[in-house]
Order: sequence, then C-alpha cells, then structure tokens
Amino acid sequence: MTSTTATTPLHDLHAVLGARMVPFAGYLMPLQYPGGSIAEHTAVRTRAGLFDVSHMGELIIRGPEAHQFIDMVTTAAVARIAVGQVRYAMILTPQGTIVDDCLIYRRADEVMLVVNAANRAAVLEHFYHYADRCDCTIEDASDRTALLALQGPLASGILAPLAAADPESIGYYRFVETEVAGVPTLLSRTGYTGEDGFELYVAADDAAAVWTALLGAGDVTPAGLGARDSLRLEAGMPLYGHELDATTTPLDAGLAWVVDFTKPSFIGHDALVTQRAAGPTRRLVGFRAAQRAVPRAHYPIHADGALVGEVASGAMSPTLGVAIGTAYVPTALAAPGTVLHVDIRGTQLPVTVVQPPFVPHRTRR
Repeated sequence: MTSTTATTPLHDLHAVLGARMVPFAGYLMPLQYPGGSIAEHTAVRTRAGLFDVSHMGELIIRGPEAHQFIDMVTTAAVARIAVGQVRYAMILTPQGTIVDDCLIYRRADEVMLVVNAANRAAVLEHFYHYADRCDCTIEDASDRTALLALQGPLASGILAPLAAADPESIGYYRFVETEVAGVPTLLSRTGYTGEDGFELYVAADDAAAVWTALLGAGDVTPAGLGARDSLRLEAGMPLYGHELDATTTPLDAGLAWVVDFTKPSFIGHDALVTQRAAGPTRRLVGFRAAQRAVPRAHYPIHADGALVGEVASGAMSPTLGVAIGTAYVPTALAAPGTVLHVDIRGTQLPVTVVQPPFVPHRTRR
C-alpha cells in the first residue's frame, strides 16, 4: 500500500477528535490532536496515551520450515524464543546493512513479524527472494489487522477492567491471546516510549470498538506521531529512516545484542562477522545540548572544525527541557563526554555525547 491517501480503520474517529492528519509511510496518520504534541507526550510520561499504529505491517510465516526461514532472514534464533515471547531483531542484506528492524512474535503454530509500514513492500520483496529455500508460506495480514498502543504508568490499571487476561500477568516482551472489550486480541507488553505499556492487535473491523472502550476507561489521552517521535527519542529507541537505514549495520547502531552470532548462518552473517573483527568505523551516539536551539535531522556535525557526521534525529525534550539528538560519528568521537558542534543555519551549537536513553525506562522488567 503506497498511496498517501490510505487510511487506518480508525480514520473517522481521528477526524471526530479533531486530529491534524498528515501523510506518513503511505497512510494518513494523526500528527497531533487539539491539545498538542507536548501535552500528549506529558500524558504518556505521567498517565496514559493511546496511539493508532495500524499502519505497521504484520507478516505471518507458517509451514514445516517456518522457523528455519525466520532464522535465515533475521538476526534472531527462533529456538531461543519461547512460545508467547516477543523478540526484537533485524532483517539484513547480504552486506549486513538493515532492510528493516522488526518484532518477532512466536506462536505455537506460526510466527508473526511486525515491520515498519514504510518498509513493508521492501521486506516482502526481500522475503520472497529467499522463500524458495524453505517450505513455508508468507501471508501479509497488515490490511486486516489494526494495532493500538496504550502507553504510560497508568496503562495496566486502565486496561485491566476491559481485558479477560490480567495485564499484570504479562511479562515484558511477552504476549497472550485474550479478549479486550469483548474483542479477540493479541495483547503484548513491549513499548516504544520507555514507559510501561501494551500493544493490542485486533481485526480491523473491531478497532473502533476497542479504541472507544480504551478512551472511556480512564485518564487516557489520544496521541499522535509527534508525541510518539519525541517519546521514542527520549527513550533512545531507533527509528528506521533516521538511526537505521540501508547504509547502516546493527554494529554501527550499537545493536550487536540483537544479533545471534551462535546461529551457523543468516543473511548478512559473514559481513557482520568481518565487521565485528575489524570494529565499526562509526557509531551511533546520543547528544545533549545546554542551549535551547533545536538540532534537526541532517544538520551537519563538526569536530575541531571538520565535518564528521550529521544529525540522525533531534528535538527539544519535553521531559528534560533541553535539546537532545542522535548522530553517527567516527568511533574515536563516540565516547560519552566528547564535545561536538551542530551547525544550525550557520550557528555552531555545542553538544555533548551521552549514552541513551535520555530519560530512564520505566518498562516492566
């Protein structure tokens, strides 16, 4: 689905709430609601926010060799993922660069991969290229699936009266098949904000009922893409197209922990083994500014007057009240405490390299 006029099953409800809609990854998505992105951000940090993320892609892998296929096309090993567990992983090219990052949900008889909306077509093409190596099927379930994310310190208590399963019984990066507001739901507990929270996968036709029930269940604020981006940046979560892209590897991004090198092989394995032996020449770092000027994506970064990189993501942190961001810089400049300068329309903004997350995670461990 590539048209910028595509909509999620909740589009009409966003209109009723007065959302400002913008094109994003082939969909019209809510950027913010009338209260504004900062209020939505604060609601997630202090109470609870509800996101429509139904633009994300859901791919179902089934068959006798489904696990072998997942082992081949991702950096995770299915044997190390329990039924009911979620695993963060990468999908790589043979050169070790990133096609997409994904979440792997292991069910008893199938595996669901959740991929980024903008990369859905590329991931499918990549998978189909290798599909004849394994006896399995690939189903794109994205259009019949809606995804809601309830995030914030009050999320569990808000969800509890509506869910057949006790939300507190769900471990971090685990999921259960249950009902929410009487609707069959795959309910997981991962999160992209640094706060405790839940993801609700439901049939597209049921999305409006679940959304309405959650908004009516407590102190829940609808939240859009603007808040989602500032929250994930504070939490140090990478976003494809910013921290991750087709030129970066997991080792560049400091994500070696998502790569299971104990597997005998996977697409990109040899390239990553070679890079690991030599060491990456650049690293993804976080930075923090003492001044309020905001560094934006692609602004140049200098060290000792030399161009050494560019901003991957940057924003004013609503929680901290200072500018924060991420960038790729030479490994020699990646140590915390290193001072760099971001060129903001001719003004050199000094920033200090720090280790993300910028705001401590409060996810349930």
